[in-house]
Amino acid sequence: MNDKTASSVHWSFWVIGGAALVWNLMGAMNFIMQMNPEALANMPEPYRAIAEARPVWAAGGFAVAVFGGAIGCVLLLLKNAAAIYLFIASALGVIVMMAHFYSAAGPDAAIIGMLMQLAVTAFLIWYSKHAERKGWVR
Repeated sequence: MNDKTASSVHWSFWVIGGAALVWNLMGAMNFIMQMNPEALANMPEPYRAIAEARPVWAAGGFAVAVFGGAIGCVLLLLKNAAAIYLFIASALGVIVMMAHFYSAAGPDAAIIGMLMQLAVTAFLIWYSKHAERKGWVR
């Protein structure tokens, strides 16, 4: 990759990277709020019950999903190809979260939200590889 290629990324790179960062920061904020007992007390009862009963491995998956995704987005915006690995870790975290949520809430509960998280994460893995092939990240 030469300097001209590195500096001439498509405008969509910044839009996608910025939107993905906002998405993952919202997830990180959700995680932090769920760790706060006062904020958790204000949540609807069914959601609070699931969050309070969440085992450590599921909370760890949640943390890896949102913080891995957020750091991956920062690295992507910094044009660092290591973002791919953080997005893969984030996808694994989403899968762990999905496994717990599915077992705790049942198959009909908010499955669209969980699938959306997995779809966004899969897109970010693909997009970071695409950006690397284009020479936008190294």
